[in-house]
Amino acid sequence: MTQQFEGSMSQKTIAFIGTGNMSYAIIGGMVKSGFAKEQIIATNRNQEKLAKVAADFGVQTTSDNIEALQKADVIVLSVKPQMMAELAKTFTDAGIDLGDKVFISVAAGITVKRLQEMLAHPVKMVRCMPNTPSLLGRGVSGLFAHGTDEQENQFIEEVFKCTGIVVWVEQESQINDIIAVTGSSPAYFFLFMEAIEQKAIELGFSAEQARTLVQQTALGAAEMALSQTDISIAQLRANVTSKGGTTHAAVEHLKAQGLVQDVAGAMDACIARAQEMEKEI
Repeated sequence: MTQQFEGSMSQKTIAFIGTGNMSYAIIGGMVKSGFAKEQIIATNRNQEKLAKVAADFGVQTTSDNIEALQKADVIVLSVKPQMMAELAKTFTDAGIDLGDKVFISVAAGITVKRLQEMLAHPVKMVRCMPNTPSLLGRGVSGLFAHGTDEQENQFIEEVFKCTGIVVWVEQESQINDIIAVTGSSPAYFFLFMEAIEQKAIELGFSAEQARTLVQQTALGAAEMALSQTDISIAQLRANVTSKGGTTHAAVEHLKAQGLVQDVAGAMDACIARAQEMEKEI
């Protein structure tokens, strides 16, 4: 086992209730980082998905969520928000003591208070908002802790570091901000790439050429930002924008069309929708 998972929390068993793409990525990262396979449990109603995670990572699998709950010290609730109440009811109906367990929720729009109401117990809870690049180990996970101790938080941080970087927030409301900044934002970048790709095709490039040109340029720009962190993103943009040149003309057009304000407005809309979801579930 690597140093990453040393300490008493490394002896704890973690169960993933619902093994979709995100849970699959986290489990894979944990195993690669040295977490004991026999201390990871994955559940799913789909036997093919369970067979795949078992074959790929050698972890325990079961279609019985209650069995996983009984065995685990840390439980990752990775089901769709609209399924959470039904799942929580099965837990409470089982009559299992939840007092010593730590729950991690990756569901958007369900507050700690609401989750505790669903579970009928003031459980220790960490809300997590990962994003889809976590599937490639390039993700961002926003975390908010309620009732957990430092050791438990450290363990959870190391779990999500397996898929990228981790940011803790002090106020639960900031989870909605994380959704706007990192959770939903890959789609913003994809939309911008899509717009460039469509125009490239209109200019006569083949669909394959347009896709290759756009994705390589996006990758290069991201790598430049990652490798030159001593330079602000604004300055990186300025460095490729000679006044009076072609890039300057394009950037000034985007500014004049309100791109900066539109992005800010889109992020506000994202936050507003997350707040609405909290009232609906």
